[in-house]
Amino acid sequence: MEEHLLLIDTHCHLDAAEFAPDRDAVVARARQAGVAMMVVPAVESALFESMETVCRAYPECAPAYGLHPLYIERHRDEDLLLLRQRLDDEQVVAVGEIGLDGFAAGLDSARQEQFFVEQLKLAREFDLPVILHIRRAQDQILKHLRRIRVRGGIAHAFNGSPQQAGEFIKLGFKLGFGGAMTYPRALNLQRLAASLPLESIVLETDAPDIPPVSMRGQRNEPGKVAEVAQSLALLRDMDVTVLIAATGKNALDVLPRLRH
Repeated sequence: MEEHLLLIDTHCHLDAAEFAPDRDAVVARARQAGVAMMVVPAVESALFESMETVCRAYPECAPAYGLHPLYIERHRDEDLLLLRQRLDDEQVVAVGEIGLDGFAAGLDSARQEQFFVEQLKLAREFDLPVILHIRRAQDQILKHLRRIRVRGGIAHAFNGSPQQAGEFIKLGFKLGFGGAMTYPRALNLQRLAASLPLESIVLETDAPDIPPVSMRGQRNEPGKVAEVAQSLALLRDMDVTVLIAATGKNALDVLPRLRH
């Protein structure tokens, strides 16, 4: 596929256990749907090696390494050393998935912040963008990003306010939109996706999670990013090929190692 028409899933967990039985078929369906690249973010150090294996098996896949806030109880301080070792690799496109989660019950918020800050410092040291997990933590994350400046990245599954969106954009971030936007009741998200500058948007699936409305309750797949593109093109009243070209360029701009 030519660079000006790159359909890119900027966030899918292709290494997840849910794909173990039929990963080859999942990738084949993604290719058939026109998906040219998939960014695969890590969630914990125990899975770094298996994720690397998956990314090596499929040339469309690009790895990002990070320690996800939802797994904070599993992370150990030495995991930051393991992460540092992983980042010294030209194949790595970002530090991620990292961030803060104020939604899930029972998570240690202070420890989440500690790991988030340390990973931002690593991103700054290695001059890598970051892939952010943000749930009920927009302002806290913005506070840390203003203090520890990194080279931008992607605010994954963005669902903040227009004002917060503007602050992320000022800091060099693109905003990820996926299946959540396709649900009829997601009116605020749809308004945001329709009104943001096109150059600030990237497409994603978060597969196997957050399926589009057509697959409600089922396992999501990276090939469904084509459906996300169609939905966003309808919302913005534009040709889907133009939208794919623009969001593909945005992904390459914010994750420059994808071009290699």
